Amino acid sequence: MNGFIPHVVHDPGEIPRLGDPLVDEYLRFVAARARHNTLLAQTFDLKVFFTVVGKTPAEVDTSDVFAFSQAQRLPRNENVVRIADGESGLAASTIKRRLASIAGLFSYLGERGLVGNSPVPQGLTTRAGRSHVREVPLIRSPRRLPRILDPDEVNALLGALRSERDRAMVLLMLFGGLRRCEILGLRMADVHPGERRVFVSAGKGGHQRIVPVTPAFFTSLGGYLDGERPLDATTDHVFLVLKRPRRGNPLTAAGLDDILSGARIRAGLPHATCHELRHTCSTRLRESGMALEAIQAQAGHASIESTRIYLHLANDWLVGEYSKAMAILDSIGDAEAEPK
Repeated sequence: MNGFIPHVVHDPGEIPRLGDPLVDEYLRFVAARARHNTLLAQTFDLKVFFTVVGKTPAEVDTSDVFAFSQAQRLPRNENVVRIADGESGLAASTIKRRLASIAGLFSYLGERGLVGNSPVPQGLTTRAGRSHVREVPLIRSPRRLPRILDPDEVNALLGALRSERDRAMVLLMLFGGLRRCEILGLRMADVHPGERRVFVSAGKGGHQRIVPVTPAFFTSLGGYLDGERPLDATTDHVFLVLKRPRRGNPLTAAGLDDILSGARIRAGLPHATCHELRHTCSTRLRESGMALEAIQAQAGHASIESTRIYLHLANDWLVGEYSKAMAILDSIGDAEAEPK
């Protein structure tokens, strides 16, 4: 066994490498068909996997994959647990993503004839009843309802923001449903104040869409462009760093997270992430009666199944559906109880 310990080499403007010819070939394949964030995520996932197993792709077998999956569930810090499920290892969703990255590598290598069968099993075969055979996923990832902000929390967060730039970005998430990467990817030509719309050119998976946004966003955006955005900026990105030493450069994901974290702390809120603001937007739109298909288009979901979760987050939907059903059942019961 030769072994393989990966080391990330990522020169500016170049495709990242891990030091194994087969893995690096696969990363070049991913770079040609996926977005940069996907490439970076898969690079990291594969680095973690090969660091743990210490083998080349040709040497990996199914027992290595099982051992890796088990190792990912071990506590990373015995003093830290997730509130959501009480576990101290990695979340099931993270492990599933890493296994998907590993499966993608071996699927590619298999199609190229560079390795035999993929060592990543699709699931475990089990029997339900006497004859029915089904596949059980390697990792079960329970679907939990995302957290959202109530109206008082929204007002507290908006009141804790310190600039029109920050307010404009938060309004895009709260009332436009934009993702963090979509906000940071906005260019000046993407904003259409006259139409009260924003063109999302850097959507998830490379998908583009045009979405309406509340006039309050354009008011804050105007204040930012007129009084805060550096006049000597050489980039057409909308949202820029306002303080030195990076003043005038495009704002980064880490920078936006820091802005939101600071506002959350000043507002005294227990939670308020970019994704939670986006969930809040879609939930409030559903509560206001907006059709699921329209919310799907607004949020940029590829599948309507991703949008259905907001049915359960909307406070009145289930109550209303239940009440209508019970009214019908009650009327049937009353009719049957009438004397003949």
